[in-house]
Amino acid sequence: MHLKRPFVIGGLLLLTATGNTSANDTNELPAPVQALADQGLEIHGQFDAPGGLRGYGASVQGQDMAIYLTPDGEHAVVGTLMDSEGNDLTEAQLDEHVRAPLEAQTWQLLSESHWIQDGDVDAPRTIYTFTDANCPYCRQFWQDVRPWVEAGQVQLRHIMVGILAPDSPAKAATLLAADDPAATLHAHESGEQAVDASAQSRAFEEQVYANNQLFDELGLYATPTSAFQRTTDDGTVRIDRVQGLPSDEQLTEMMGSEAP
Repeated sequence: MHLKRPFVIGGLLLLTATGNTSANDTNELPAPVQALADQGLEIHGQFDAPGGLRGYGASVQGQDMAIYLTPDGEHAVVGTLMDSEGNDLTEAQLDEHVRAPLEAQTWQLLSESHWIQDGDVDAPRTIYTFTDANCPYCRQFWQDVRPWVEAGQVQLRHIMVGILAPDSPAKAATLLAADDPAATLHAHESGEQAVDASAQSRAFEEQVYANNQLFDELGLYATPTSAFQRTTDDGTVRIDRVQGLPSDEQLTEMMGSEAP
């Protein structure tokens, strides 16, 4: 389950659909759009479209798409709308009405997960990373980010999962339940004292289970997977993620600067 080389998805962290009409719960959808929602599409928002069409942003299984309702309200087309010059009129709408809201939702879910603080709580940059106690690449990543963490520039929040080995869930629960989780994780990742799997209360086992579920719902498959925010040229805050151990270039981008 761990990868040495990363798989990068820029500006996007989509959840699989958990409901069918997240942006339209209080509004009745046109019949063709409702039919698509009944088939599993999650409808996120409505937008204006040319030619008398009405647009809807949607997603299913982590894939975003646009639905265009015909002027008579009786038919819907799923796809990309182009103008007479071949310009894509759909991409910007999906970015605004599907991706940005889902990224904000995802960042909130990450913040509400069960994680261990690594670094200064007042550090200006926060990175969430899914960590398995048995993952050698998680340990390498922990070592690679020490310059930024120790300089107070970056805080990592390790979302502890148990996916790589039979004792991974127990080790994750042991770390979360420690009297000083940050110090215990530091000792484990630095090699000073490896954590031993031990029985923990049901509450901590459920925390690991919830983290594992989040990992699956986000469609992830590698540890570490790290999520971080970036600001676009127009001032919009978006999310990037790196699955696997980042390259030097990706690490610098993730940390927001060269190593101090």
